[in-house]
Amino acid sequence: MPLVPSNIDRYASHMTDHMTTPSDSVAKKNVAILVLAQAILGSQMPMIFIIGGLAGQSLASNPCFATLPISLIVAGSMVAATPISSIMQKWGRRAGFFTGAMFGALGGVIGAYGLYLGSFPVFLLGSLLTGVYMSAHGFYRFAATDTASESFRPKAISYVMAGGLLSALLGPQLVKATSQVFVIPFLGTYLTVIAINVFGSGLFLFLNIPKPKAPSEDLPAGRSRMELLKTPAIAVAVICSMVSYALMNLVMTSTPLAVVGCGFTEGNAADVVSLHVLAMYVPSFFTGHLIARFGVHKIVAAGLIILAAAGAVALQGVELENFFIALILLGVGWNFGFIGATTMLTASHTPEERGRMQGLNDLLVFGGVTMASLASGGLMNCSGGNPVEGWSAVNMAMAPFLVLAGGALLWLAMRPKEA
Repeated sequence: MPLVPSNIDRYASHMTDHMTTPSDSVAKKNVAILVLAQAILGSQMPMIFIIGGLAGQSLASNPCFATLPISLIVAGSMVAATPISSIMQKWGRRAGFFTGAMFGALGGVIGAYGLYLGSFPVFLLGSLLTGVYMSAHGFYRFAATDTASESFRPKAISYVMAGGLLSALLGPQLVKATSQVFVIPFLGTYLTVIAINVFGSGLFLFLNIPKPKAPSEDLPAGRSRMELLKTPAIAVAVICSMVSYALMNLVMTSTPLAVVGCGFTEGNAADVVSLHVLAMYVPSFFTGHLIARFGVHKIVAAGLIILAAAGAVALQGVELENFFIALILLGVGWNFGFIGATTMLTASHTPEERGRMQGLNDLLVFGGVTMASLASGGLMNCSGGNPVEGWSAVNMAMAPFLVLAGGALLWLAMRPKEA
């Protein structure tokens, strides 16, 4: 699941710039708490991504809108990023994380009520509120660096990311255990989400991160948004970010619908998504080394090629192994493409332009992701007569966007170096 980097980065840099660093014993305690939060509270994200489309399909009067709940989660996350960042700026990390968990629980309550009523609009409202949790969740790994020394910071981020791997394993297993507990499908899963937020948020009581000082106002201006977008390296980085993230979301969102539609169980769908999420995060531990070794352009290109390979495998058939292999490739391709493009972006603007550029990048990337998750349901359920044709349409839709990103990357590589 998706994160919202701009406000996080802006806030994280501000926090680390303006705070004195206590001993790493405090940082290590904070990291341990954030790893647990990432593993326990974070497990609700794969849970909701597995069942959101299936629940939407059962509630929506028009099956084309099956993936609208997931689109609204992403949209909610995009809208909530700035307010959550402001809350943390003013009242500290703990207040922001409690706010996220409160909305996560509220989203779960309204989602469960929507399932109980059989009301799609009520269920959609719950999804929108879940997006606020998703936004706060994106700040965990940066909070880990707030009290860490320079040498401990990379490790702190890696440890919290490892918590994300635990959530990728825990979430799908919870779906298997809870989705059919009640007569109303998925009600048990939403009740579990409520419990995770209520009890998991208690972890934040043990966080020891001081509130940040007020930021200074007299920063240099830097380039305007339009000037930044006209910079070739930035334009290509934004295109590759959008394509990598949106295509991953396009295919992932419709995967549970396709797996179940092709005659497999919800448990199978949970396993496929679990391996996909692992494939998204595991490479993070060495992607940075690969970028340093081979150069960022080659890693982004590799990501786009792997995404294309995922589509090719998916189009070969609808056996369970096709789903597994395609979704693992999709996760690795997203990792290389998105992390590589983010690295390209951060190397192409000055510190004073960071907030402006990353905010704009977020808006474009997550706008694209929202559209992709919405298109996913339409392609899956409304472009063919059956799930097999729908799944083929989803995967074929990747082609023009991969050509666009690949062409942009090639154009940038062939430009004179001084530009």
